[in-house]
Amino acid sequence: MGKRQLLIVDDEEYICNLLNLYLNDDFLITTACDGHIALSNVVQKKFDLIVLDIMLPGLSGWELCRKIRTISDSPIIMLTAKDDPHDKILGFDLGADDYVTKPFNPGEFLARVKAVLRRFNSASAETLQIINYPGIVLNKETFQVEILGHTLELTSKEFSLLWFFASNPGIVLQRENIMQRVWGFDYMGDTRTIDNTIKRLRRKLESIPKAPLYIQTVWGLGYKFEVPRDE
Repeated sequence: MGKRQLLIVDDEEYICNLLNLYLNDDFLITTACDGHIALSNVVQKKFDLIVLDIMLPGLSGWELCRKIRTISDSPIIMLTAKDDPHDKILGFDLGADDYVTKPFNPGEFLARVKAVLRRFNSASAETLQIINYPGIVLNKETFQVEILGHTLELTSKEFSLLWFFASNPGIVLQRENIMQRVWGFDYMGDTRTIDNTIKRLRRKLESIPKAPLYIQTVWGLGYKFEVPRDE
């Protein structure tokens, strides 16, 4: 098997060199020091992993992450000096798969890379690729959702969340279970990220005229996916 493709987006040469030292045995590494250049790279090439700083010239890491998620489901690890909890929540809300603050331990960072790729590869290897209920179709190969004939644009995290719900119809899913299955066992954020992502997902689902209320709140317990009756 050939090396995987890694994109490092950081304007600090020291960080790029350090990551290259630890990761070049397993990855073919592309570096970008500008947000616009990084986006151009993502448009032109499929990356197996993207390491993304926030404070970038040209295009901020926030905006870059948002744009990447409209065209790619590649795992994203944010690597930044911004350690405010609200920044971490925003990073996960925008579709990042992990969030690491500088300064960081290279060995721990390598372990996080492996954990993110394990989760991503495990999800990609599932045999079930299409879920089809009355009015809604989820296609895991294309990461597309169709509701009543309308194609819905979701981030990779929103799609993963909806897929998890749709894979467990009628079952009350607690926040802790959702966190473990969608964000990963080593996720260190709080449950507000889950609630905010569900709110965004619901808004998108309900933006389709006459769409059923697929995701319902079970007060005091969690959420569940209700399959409408095919009348």
